Amino acid sequence: MRMSLENIEVGDFKIESLRDGESVELPRWVVEELTRLNLAEIAEEPFETELYRSLSREKVLGPFQLSSLAPDFYMMMRRRLAHLKIAAGDGRVRKEDYEKVRTSSYDLVGVRLGKLLTISSSSTSLSAIAEKLTPEERTFFSLSQSFAREWKNALLRDEV
Repeated sequence: MRMSLENIEVGDFKIESLRDGESVELPRWVVEELTRLNLAEIAEEPFETELYRSLSREKVLGPFQLSSLAPDFYMMMRRRLAHLKIAAGDGRVRKEDYEKVRTSSYDLVGVRLGKLLTISSSSTSLSAIAEKLTPEERTFFSLSQSFAREWKNALLRDEV
């Protein structure tokens, strides 16, 4: 905390008392609001570090291998990109820094999308990879696997 706060309500979240210099665990959205108001600073590892690590892992693994992502990874990515876009617009963050995170986000989504499409056209079941997927990816995998199966059946109708 950069300053003391008492009896603050942020949405339906209530902060009883926080002291200048105190470190406390709060929901990410609360921390982002307090940071935006210059009342606090984030003391955790920035999301960008996890993004760059995840992208590196995906590039190293083969086309049928996926690394695990946190269930809320894409939600955090969207929130971080939105925050950086606003901060770049008003000069708190360099536009180049925002663009680097944005490009890496698109790269990670593209790499994972390619792998999900490759895996969905194989005989791999959702249950075999579910623990490595985010909820959004599970939905995409199920739909793409269904589309791939229907497409193969349409093309090879006489052979199936």
